[in-house]
Amino acid sequence: MAEAILKRERVRDYLLELIETHPAGAPIPAERVLCQQLSVSRPTIRSAVEELVNLGLLSRQHGRGTFVARAKITQEMVSDTGSMSLPQASGTWSSRVLEHARIPAGARVGRRLHVSPAADIHYIARLRLVDGEPMALEHLHVPALVAPGLTLHDMESGDFYERLREHGVHVSEAVQSIEPTVVNDSEASLLGVPVLAPALLFERLTTDAQGRQVEYVHSIYRGDRYRIVSRLTLGASPRNTVDMQARVSGDPF
Repeated sequence: MAEAILKRERVRDYLLELIETHPAGAPIPAERVLCQQLSVSRPTIRSAVEELVNLGLLSRQHGRGTFVARAKITQEMVSDTGSMSLPQASGTWSSRVLEHARIPAGARVGRRLHVSPAADIHYIARLRLVDGEPMALEHLHVPALVAPGLTLHDMESGDFYERLREHGVHVSEAVQSIEPTVVNDSEASLLGVPVLAPALLFERLTTDAQGRQVEYVHSIYRGDRYRIVSRLTLGASPRNTVDMQARVSGDPF
């Protein structure tokens, strides 16, 4: 399972690099070509392409192929009067590491972390659980130079940012995007939900007090058990918060 996750992550990163460096309407290589270039099976290619089609990043045209889709419309939520805090979500959170490898960053991740594509990073895939129940699948990328001594224990115990502080890394701020998606077969198996079940895709880039990019992470959260509640102060008060909560029952919104 761990090897399959790493292969699929490599394919996903490759396709996202094509999407981010080519204009809307540009074709992506055929499955056969991608299999040869990336040394993976067709099912792995198809699964990654299907996910990006479902996300609206690629579009299929019958009889013609698969193309880079038009960019999504983005609306920013900003605060002019104060900072946004992120309280701990409800429940008892724990982690189970599925994969921990030291690998080259690659072009896409390297660009986000401001490191060379050949620079080593820690790649961690981990299952996040709330009260023992699978809630999210996280893919973390941390530059090896930032935390060279990062261990498996660091990824499974307590607050990850607290572990980073123990390595001398003090996180300062993060930019995070959230959008709807659906789970693929491997994600469904790990999260205990049906294939194509609704989910939330989180992407976050974290910066430390020195202005370094110290973490890039994308995560899949269960749509049936997780929701986001925003508490916005619209008056003169400087307090603005965004609350993220794990839903503790199966009740609808």
